[in-house]
Amino acid sequence: MNRYFTATLAAVAVGFIGSGLIALYFLRPSAVRQQVAVERWAQLHRYTNDNKSFTKPSSGENPAVFFGDSITYYWDLGKYFPGKRYINRGIKEQTTSQLLLRFRRDVIALKPAAVVILGGINDIAEYSGPMSLETIQNNYASMADLAAQNRIATVFGSILPVNDYAGAAVTARRSPEKIREVNAWLQNYCAQGHCTYIDYYRAMIDERGMLRVDFSHDGVHPNATAYGVMAPLAQSAIDKAVGSERESLAPSSRFERHAHTR
Repeated sequence: MNRYFTATLAAVAVGFIGSGLIALYFLRPSAVRQQVAVERWAQLHRYTNDNKSFTKPSSGENPAVFFGDSITYYWDLGKYFPGKRYINRGIKEQTTSQLLLRFRRDVIALKPAAVVILGGINDIAEYSGPMSLETIQNNYASMADLAAQNRIATVFGSILPVNDYAGAAVTARRSPEKIREVNAWLQNYCAQGHCTYIDYYRAMIDERGMLRVDFSHDGVHPNATAYGVMAPLAQSAIDKAVGSERESLAPSSRFERHAHTR
């Protein structure tokens, strides 16, 4: 075999290995395409550079990841939580299925003390196609399980109410009844000890059970006033969740203290 041809093949092989694509080389093309499609769909690499530059928390720090869709994405955490090391990992228009796929990259890898998850409205709006309530619930539970396995306190925010006051038929795709149903399940799930629940919904509805007109410009996304209402609720939930997580991780120390007092 021509030595130059051999050298070329070797160089290509090294390139494959160096880029982490050697495994894909042996997969069927259809499988490769499917994997790439899934990665793009979930936007797995949206925060790759930010995650690489993120400094892991030191002892005593309590960073939290705010994880969700556009409602999280537009939340200026620095403004509403000054002095806190809170990381925004929201991506516009995502569903809970997409959130679950990137949970390891954008939450677990950062080793936060807590994760604040706010998603589900786009599932109800069927942004990724028809989505059963059971699927939404399973996605919530799977994220909570992953967090628990990695000693991350889980905080779930209720799905926010919506309204049609801006003139758009928002509720046609985002059924208030389904929102209430998902929130009721999520609240009950958290009450069983799985996580901490934030009742944004109750704090943001008007007398008609809709999102207050002064809380949004489009009937879906919170404005500055609404975020101002949400922030202290989130902070209180984070404090509660992190405190509970620390307590659950130190049963032996509590036993020792009790033993010494006998």
